[in-house]
Amino acid sequence: MSAVLGFVLLLSGCGGGNSNAGVQSTVEPTKEPAAATETAAPAETAKATAAAAGSTVKPVTFSYYSNYDWDTTEPWGKDSTTAWIRDNLKVNMTAVQSSGAAETKFSTMIASGSLPDVIMMDRGANVERLRQAGLLVALDEYLDKYPNLKNNAGEATLGMLRSDDGKLYQFPNWYTSSPNGNGGWIVNQKIYKELGSPKLETYDDLYAYLKLVKEKYSDVIPLEIGAKGRGLETMYGGFAENKPYLAKINPVGNELKSIFEDPVFIESMQYASKLFREKLITQDAFTQTGNQVTEKLVTGRVAVYADGDVVNPGRDANNALRTVDPEGGYDIIWPIHKAGLDPAKITPNNYNSLGWNVLVITKKAKDPEAIFSYLDWLTGEEGQRIINFGRQGLYWDETDADGVPILNEVGLNTPQSDKDKERIGRFNWVGNTTFIDQTKAKMDAQLPAEKQNWTTLAQQKVTWKTSRNFTEFVNLDPLPDSEEGTIASAVNDIFQEVYAKALYAKSDEEVLALLNKANEDANKAGYAKLLQFQTERWQNNLSKMK
Repeated sequence: MSAVLGFVLLLSGCGGGNSNAGVQSTVEPTKEPAAATETAAPAETAKATAAAAGSTVKPVTFSYYSNYDWDTTEPWGKDSTTAWIRDNLKVNMTAVQSSGAAETKFSTMIASGSLPDVIMMDRGANVERLRQAGLLVALDEYLDKYPNLKNNAGEATLGMLRSDDGKLYQFPNWYTSSPNGNGGWIVNQKIYKELGSPKLETYDDLYAYLKLVKEKYSDVIPLEIGAKGRGLETMYGGFAENKPYLAKINPVGNELKSIFEDPVFIESMQYASKLFREKLITQDAFTQTGNQVTEKLVTGRVAVYADGDVVNPGRDANNALRTVDPEGGYDIIWPIHKAGLDPAKITPNNYNSLGWNVLVITKKAKDPEAIFSYLDWLTGEEGQRIINFGRQGLYWDETDADGVPILNEVGLNTPQSDKDKERIGRFNWVGNTTFIDQTKAKMDAQLPAEKQNWTTLAQQKVTWKTSRNFTEFVNLDPLPDSEEGTIASAVNDIFQEVYAKALYAKSDEEVLALLNKANEDANKAGYAKLLQFQTERWQNNLSKMK
């Protein structure tokens, strides 16, 4: 599925392709039904009452715009969840669509003074563009009256979201206080067993295994790295301990240095290029689509898969293969790493407490407090439970002592295909990741082992345990129309070009020559000035976090 830096947009698997903003890959709005526990006593369950539900929410109607090309906001009230919100909380929303041209639409709305009441967008430049023009509502005065955001996100996270004037204008989406992430490595279990289940821990092990796969299975891709080569960043994370997410970030001491001089980046690209020229990596890495990757996985034509999100496609592929062959399927493994490194310190996943993107309330809103009251309810326990698992009385009637829904007979017996029609989770604009991840894990644990969700198990087993807090590196982007912003655009173009060229290089020496040339070009474009700017922002983040 948002960008810490421009390059993250190129490689991130976090947001793109979703049909409605607000659902990220770590949270699944529809899932296997959870069985009601037999031991739950009445005193251990909690029953919400209709009178108390959403009692802090003020009735309101507002317009909403998602500032993404790929996102189309579905009609409000057509699904059972938003119909319940409309009827019980008296909250209505009218959508403004980007129609596939978000940047143009956004600029037109600003120029014409026709901004919607609420905008979902990336943190950073465009938020500041609106703030500096005096178009946004500061949220500070509502934080104590409606305390869910303050209590769940915490002062440290809100402090990181504050603008230079000290005020809070951004309501975070998918913020978290716990590790999350979906990236890593999965292995085709049938092929792995047929080849003797060899040790597969280091990059030396991987190289030997991929050669064996190529030798024995002519129709199988030894290593798949996803659309746009996104798996390369997952590989990068295995060449050093506690290495930050690959977003052109190369911290050395108290400074950020050139990514092109990063020995870890150089080594990872040389290794990837070696695999590519020996045809151990998919040869259409930068041209294939996500659907093509999925087709390879579900037909079992991939031996090893590395990507920024393996737990969602891995689940679908695993289920498809096991349907026709109980010995088939995929299993997640601990991240592959360079020999000699501590496996416990390999972090291909990164998270930040600020989450994915944000909502802002514009001064066009007639009643910004009412809008905030709804968003604050939505991000709280009750709102998150209803928006992610459906209204009470649909698939669940009670919760356990921890607030976890216990599915009723309808929830237990309704086919997943019918549940999907409810569109549950499609309007979670202010996701509380920690609450949802913990809740869905507890719901899954109610099921017998054969019905437990493959994704949830993979996350608990590996991906969440191999995720590093990346909060210190957020908000490093300069404004696009600033001098540093112009430099950042030029450096990003240089990086994207050399990233692909290096994979196609004929030798390690050529990889190094390409990166050296890219470094020279970046320096000519003013890279040193950009790095100084980003270093100052980084150090400012660290001060805020302290």
